[in-house]
Amino acid sequence: MPIKIPKELPAYNALSRERVFVITEDRAESQDIRPLRVGIINLMPTTIDTEIQLLRLLGNSPLQIDITFLNMSSHTSKNAPPGHLEKFYISAEEIIAMKMRFDGLILTGAPVETLPFEEVDYWDELVKFIDYSANNVFSCLHICWGAQAGLYRRYGIPKHPLGKKLFGVFPHTVNDFSAGGVSKGQADVNAAALFRGFDDEFLAPQSRHTESDRDAIAANPLLTIQSETPEAGVFITTARGAREIYVSGHLEYDKFTLDREYRRDIAKGLPIEIPKNYYQDNNPSKTPIVRWRAHGNLFFDNWLNYVYQETPYNLDDLK
Repeated sequence: MPIKIPKELPAYNALSRERVFVITEDRAESQDIRPLRVGIINLMPTTIDTEIQLLRLLGNSPLQIDITFLNMSSHTSKNAPPGHLEKFYISAEEIIAMKMRFDGLILTGAPVETLPFEEVDYWDELVKFIDYSANNVFSCLHICWGAQAGLYRRYGIPKHPLGKKLFGVFPHTVNDFSAGGVSKGQADVNAAALFRGFDDEFLAPQSRHTESDRDAIAANPLLTIQSETPEAGVFITTARGAREIYVSGHLEYDKFTLDREYRRDIAKGLPIEIPKNYYQDNNPSKTPIVRWRAHGNLFFDNWLNYVYQETPYNLDDLK
């Protein structure tokens, strides 16, 4: 939520430059306030777990948020409880038909990353909605395969298989454009609001078999790599300021998500290593240690704050 302070206060300009939401008394008296409208395209096989994880983070904000869950009508889920999607979800096709607009949209990962994009059974429907979102959603947050799909559709960025699954909790850093890094203008200043309050190094879970092509991302003048690490590669990429956000990992994961994935793959006889930097003493018989929760909450709070500040009050004014 914004803080109301006199514009003459020295802190006003300093906080404004940091994208902290400050307003004057005149603006506070005249502003219109409404709930944020956020859509979630949930493609994860763990339907309810993913709902809980994302809503936990979105609910950490004092803002009122109206949630709409979306699914792909061209895909039949094998994992959601019977009747769950029919009761709580609306198809992307219906959203487009109703011309519904959103302040924010979250596109989750999906268990299809080893398939070519065009071989995913709901790809055509998803493409239609990604295209629709360009002018009908203020800020799109793409996660894991959802990030790969968005980068591929909008910018032709290919994905490549990794030698082995990237699996565990990895240190990441935020690129410091003020220290001589390659900056692409005002867009970087806007996207910097996503990382307000971050430590110089922070941890985040990763769980994937593929990665988007880093060289192709770096070569595209419309894309900015905001966070990366030598071990885990590109973590967060943005475009149009923070109107498009591509996150390769899972800041939304809860304490036991990686543990469940590990034991699932073991039970299936799949080749899987112990998730790195996750269990006490690297021992799967011991309890996992959560070391990413604070930055996960901070990232989602920063995103919602950015959306709250920048979205037009009237969503019909979106461009």
